Amino acid sequence: MKFRFTPLGAALGLAAGLFMSGGALAADTIKIAVAGPFTGALTQYGTMVKEGVDTAIEQINAAGGVLGKQLEAVSVDDGCEPKQGPVVANRVVNDKIHYVVGHVCSGATIAATDIYNNEGVVMVTPSATSPAVTDGKNYDMIFRTIGRDDQQGPAAAKFIIEKIKPSQVAILHDKQSYGQGIASSVRSELEKAGIKVVMFEGINAGDSDYSAVITKLKSAGADFIYYGGYHPEMGLLLRQGAEQGLTAKLMGPEGVGNPDINAIAGAAVEGLLVTLPADFTQDPSNAAIVKAFTDKKRDPGGAFQLTAYSATTAIAEGIKGAGEDDPVKVAEWLHANKVATPIGEVSWNEQGDLNEFKFDIFNWHKDGSKSVYQ
Repeated sequence: MKFRFTPLGAALGLAAGLFMSGGALAADTIKIAVAGPFTGALTQYGTMVKEGVDTAIEQINAAGGVLGKQLEAVSVDDGCEPKQGPVVANRVVNDKIHYVVGHVCSGATIAATDIYNNEGVVMVTPSATSPAVTDGKNYDMIFRTIGRDDQQGPAAAKFIIEKIKPSQVAILHDKQSYGQGIASSVRSELEKAGIKVVMFEGINAGDSDYSAVITKLKSAGADFIYYGGYHPEMGLLLRQGAEQGLTAKLMGPEGVGNPDINAIAGAAVEGLLVTLPADFTQDPSNAAIVKAFTDKKRDPGGAFQLTAYSATTAIAEGIKGAGEDDPVKVAEWLHANKVATPIGEVSWNEQGDLNEFKFDIFNWHKDGSKSVYQ
């Protein structure tokens, strides 16, 4: 395994917002960077991951830490922007942090992975689902604790085909790696099943008025709409669609499963269909972990809290298994072993993707709750 040092990180790193959890960094700690959006429109996803990492670290440290050392979280803000991915990655490298939970969004993750792999940093993303994170890369140091879009997309399509049984489907996406990728996966599966996709179109993330695309949706005559992207745009599509008399039901991936969507969509969010990681909080074996979250007034039931907890667990177990704080040996150990986590016993294929992961379909409700589709 060959690694390259990237000296521009010292300069680039200053552009990334960095704040620390638990006080000043100390030599007797093992640092884990938490890379994700802590500013911008998608900060809640960063919060979900941070809560998962913090809770795992608190539990691990209370049990004696790892190899006699305490774990310490260092949060680094990429704003969910691809251009900030390398900035954050270089900051992590130059701060001599060996482990990363993140990045959160696929675009930023894809932009950062080359640096981590080349510099010998273990990165475990609990949320980046785009196949492009790992496909064809021959990475040794990159892992996930979440399924891929080509697992999530077929799960959504299977549900649409078998449960919704629409005659015509419209598919929208946000023109970004994650959103367009999963939308394309859903389209492919629907077309294989003979379901007509009457519209496949990108919208501009960050716009405030989607009236034109809603008019096109109504004209296309679709009786079901799938959207690949994040909650701010989905919330507006729901609200503005309801205002304009759009009656087709909408569905989206885990990126729309954010409580903040309720404030945007209002009552129109009721009945939104969302693919999310299975609700691991309902597993009786996770009762103590769920209590650890709730004792700190954290929500364990979001999209990424328990996948982030599991990513942290994997890193800790990898260090224990390797017998030393050596990220290259930790990566080798993870590739060769299974790890017990709140999302189940996980193992990885050669390129760092999970061998198995379960997505379920949920109904989203106007009170902010969700329920498994029955």
